[in-house]
Parts: sequence; C-alpha cells; structure tokens
Amino acid sequence: MRSVQVTKPNGPFEIVDRDIPEPDNKQVRIKIQACGVCHSDSFTKQGLFPGIVYPRVPGHEIAGIIDKVGNDVTQWEPGQRVAVGWYGGHCGHCESCRRGDFITCKFAQVPGISYDGGYADYMIAPVETLASIPESLSPVEAAPLMCAGITTYNALRNSGARTGDVVGILGMGGLGHLGIQFASKMGFNTVAIGRAKEKEEELMLKLGAKQYIDNRTQNVVEELNKLGGAKVVLATVPSGKAMTEILGGLAANGKLVIIGASDEPIEVPPALMILGRRSLIGWPAGTSIDSQDTLSFSVLSGVRSMNEVFPLERAPEAYDHMMSGKARFRCVLTTGK
Repeated sequence: MRSVQVTKPNGPFEIVDRDIPEPDNKQVRIKIQACGVCHSDSFTKQGLFPGIVYPRVPGHEIAGIIDKVGNDVTQWEPGQRVAVGWYGGHCGHCESCRRGDFITCKFAQVPGISYDGGYADYMIAPVETLASIPESLSPVEAAPLMCAGITTYNALRNSGARTGDVVGILGMGGLGHLGIQFASKMGFNTVAIGRAKEKEEELMLKLGAKQYIDNRTQNVVEELNKLGGAKVVLATVPSGKAMTEILGGLAANGKLVIIGASDEPIEVPPALMILGRRSLIGWPAGTSIDSQDTLSFSVLSGVRSMNEVFPLERAPEAYDHMMSGKARFRCVLTTGK
C-alpha cells in the first residue's frame, strides 16, 4: 500500500510502499477513501506534539470502508462505511476515563500522532474510535467533519446558547465556514466575524449568517453590543489577539468558546468578566459517538464542508496549500479506492 510519512520533525513528506497492516483482536483495518488535511497535522509534520515516534503517517479526518476486523470485534464487520477523527482511543483507567470523559483522557491517543493515520491506502483503528457514515454522505463530504466538523458542532451544542441567541463565529476559514452553518441550523442569530476575501461576505450570508462584521473596518465590540451582545462567540481563528479584542462584545453571562489553537496569550480584563459573569472556555473535539452525531446532523440539516480535493500522491502540495491559508476551505486527499 501507499503511505505518506514523515521521518523526523520538520522533515519532508515521503511517499513509500508498505505492507498492508493486520488488525489486533480489538481493532479493524480501514480501506481509506478520503482523509482531510487539517492544520493539526502540523503537530506531526513539525514535531510539535510530545512523544511522536517517527516515521509517522499523519491524518485524523478519515473516511473509508472496514476491510478486516480483529478476532474480538463483534459490532462491526467488513464492508461497513466508517469514519475516524481526532479521538483515537483512551486508556480506560485515568480519572477522566473513570468518569466517562474519554476525550480528556490523560493518555489519549490521536490518529496520525499516536499511531499511523489517514495519509495512506489503509490504516488500523481501535474499535472504540469508529463512527458510522450515513449512506447519503460521500467519503469526501464525511472526512472533514471528523475534526473541523465535530469540533464546531460539538462546541456549539454544548455552549449553552439557545434558539434565537446571538452567536458570533470569529473566523471564516476551514472551521468558521462550518461553524456558521451549524450555528444557523441550530437556530441561533448567527453573526460572521472576520476578514472576508472578495465575494466571501456574500458566501457567509448564504451559509446562514444573519450579519457580517468586518473586523478590519468595523468595531466588532460596538457592532455586537448593538445586538445586545453575543451569548456565545465561537473563536475559530489561531489568534489570541483577535480573541482578546472581542471579549467586550460578550453579553452578560456570555461565553467565549475557544477551538482555534494559538500560541498567543489571551488577555482577560478581570472587571469585564466579573461584572457580566462572562466566561472563557476551551472545547476539544469529541468521541466517536459525537462524530456520529455530527455526521447525522449534517445529513439532516444540509451542512457540508467546502473542499478542495487532491489525490493521495499530492499530499505534500495539499498540506502546503492548507498551511499557506489559501485553501478554500478544506483540503481532502482521496485514494481512488
């Protein structure tokens, strides 16, 4: 089989031939059809995540078909369409796991980081990581929902926002364009906030935003406060500065929900947070059942990722395109399987 691997931190991608792996007793082998290219793949490419063992095949937005099951697998069978996301397994014995909070497992695994991921023709996955793909979703449609999709959907549905509340989506890239769709379909008064390129403002409104605020030319805090403040702002941008600047636009009891990773700190004015009972939280992706919920909601509501598709052998090009910020809006690799 073909695999696209990284042999060392900041090393080049290498397309190599490997033997097709065999699943252990509680694993399945997936014939990969599509794999999203996510910004978090840079953790593997650049060696930013602790404990990565090289060579490693990146990729954690995986859609495909079960090809073979381990001896102890009873709930899944060859031929079933499945997807695997950021959640790649849990230890079962740390405090988080004992409380059923598997996504915050102290020893959590991630495909493409802890073990080989989706930049390949086949991969091995633990049975607990699998989500069933609805028949009406293609592999290319399903794959980006396994990280970008579940992260925005799960954060919004757990944000505490109710139908009709003002919900701001900060950033209009790979995460943001999905966040706008999910927020709109959940019945929120959705406000898109960002620096839209030419003609993208019109697109954001078509995706479901009721209003667009350009944070280059408008005062975002003032515009949000004209609406009574945002009950929730979903921060999808990798910018602590942008998150800091928007805090004043939160309503009383408003919440900034962070899903965009940034090296920059967020500066929080204590008085602003105290006087309005405002809060700031982070939200990780979710487990396999959350992934399945995301896929199901997407089918019911018509939410779809906008993708640029590349064959597997062009993975280095797709990765560079994504990292440059030029992708519109997600990049997806296909194997032709």
